[in-house]
Amino acid sequence: MLEIISVTKDYPTPRGPLSVLSGVSLRLSRGDAAAIMGPSGSGKSTLLHIIGALDNPTSGSVTLDSANPFELDKKALAAFRNEKVGFVFQDHCLLPQCSVLENVLTPTLVSRTSSDRTERARALLAQVGLTERLDHRPAELSGGEKQRVALARALINEPVLLLCDEPTGNLDTKTSYEIMGIFGEIHNNGNTVVLVTHEEDIAGHAHRVVRLRDGVIESDKKKIPELVS
Repeated sequence: MLEIISVTKDYPTPRGPLSVLSGVSLRLSRGDAAAIMGPSGSGKSTLLHIIGALDNPTSGSVTLDSANPFELDKKALAAFRNEKVGFVFQDHCLLPQCSVLENVLTPTLVSRTSSDRTERARALLAQVGLTERLDHRPAELSGGEKQRVALARALINEPVLLLCDEPTGNLDTKTSYEIMGIFGEIHNNGNTVVLVTHEEDIAGHAHRVVRLRDGVIESDKKKIPELVS
């Protein structure tokens, strides 16, 4: 489903190119649950952004769901991201003026499908335990509730890949485990999940852990799955 071959990423600096990724290759099958780990500056968030077509690689190829997003024009690329990839970031990035339900429906406003997704949005919010919060604004929610809204929003267009960048980074331990429990339910429903984290206990919920160091894959190990238990 996802194939990354020899991906590099360099950023220009006054002293010459700064290499962040150096020949990274990675393959994920549909239904995988993988955690990407590594020290600060190892390239894990950069890799996640390239997987999600938010940033272009300097070289190498990325194929998601049989398509190379970087061969698309700007409009088609935006549509590809909207339909194929769901994003959950450390900062939930909710619209403060919109209700919980409206925030979840935001990605559908530019979707090419004409179907009404309101009932799906309600069902997703019920799945993450927010049925009683549909009309609330983000300022009225706890940190964990905001991240639940972000998760429902990421799933509204039924993406083939869910990407999460430090999704529990701003949460306390109890709330982090509650969020990861929801991720487990989502994965059990057949979703492919990739998350970046620096927390070993959070990575323990994935059945595959990819470790980066200095822009290269240091190890790639499968383990006993907790997300799929």
